[in-house]
Amino acid sequence: MIALISDIHGNFEALQAVLTEIDKIGVEDIYCLGDSVGYYMQINEVLDELRKRDAKAVIGNHDWYLLSDSFCDRSQVVNNTISYQKKIVSGENIAWLQSLPVHREYQGLKMVHGGWTNPLDEYLWEVDKSYFDKVGGKYFASGHTHMQRIEDWNDKVYCNPGSVGQPRDGDNRAAFATWDGETFKLHRVSYDYEKVGALMEQAGFDGYYYERLAVGARDNDWHVSNPQEHKDA
Repeated sequence: MIALISDIHGNFEALQAVLTEIDKIGVEDIYCLGDSVGYYMQINEVLDELRKRDAKAVIGNHDWYLLSDSFCDRSQVVNNTISYQKKIVSGENIAWLQSLPVHREYQGLKMVHGGWTNPLDEYLWEVDKSYFDKVGGKYFASGHTHMQRIEDWNDKVYCNPGSVGQPRDGDNRAAFATWDGETFKLHRVSYDYEKVGALMEQAGFDGYYYERLAVGARDNDWHVSNPQEHKDA
């Protein structure tokens, strides 16, 4: 059995809670579907832990923003937090991110961050069997949407494990999945999101950057005083 985690986004508090639960389950390996960085402050703690556990990861769009001179054209929040993180990330963690592939496969399970048309930035909000017919194979997993789901068409099965660090489905608990070679199972675990907010405040970021953690909200589905200032998607 393996664990599938995704979209940690520098939320070390959530990652620790998930890893504790994973250890209880007794998985063989951890696969990370990208976006270990972005949004929250403890990116070195997150990346150090992933490297320590020899997690097998793919690169996500936020990871790419951190490594490159590119930026997100739909979110000033992303750009502001990535700019901060570029100043604090360690050289060892940069090297690890640079080593990550776009695709991974484990015993027939095909994995990317976004989708198979655009591995870094395709949102698989709605997919059907015909999409995966074009990819080939039976088992598929990706992240990026921050929304847990399993779609089973018998000869094709897709899983999104949800987000460890920033759930967006109305459930504020950290999300992950397990796979035993045939069956996916979704998991949730509580963590101290208020500590994450306190760390963000200490780093100089206002409540807009972390308020969603309390309710597991999607982008602009929570109150802000000046949403135009923080345009996020």
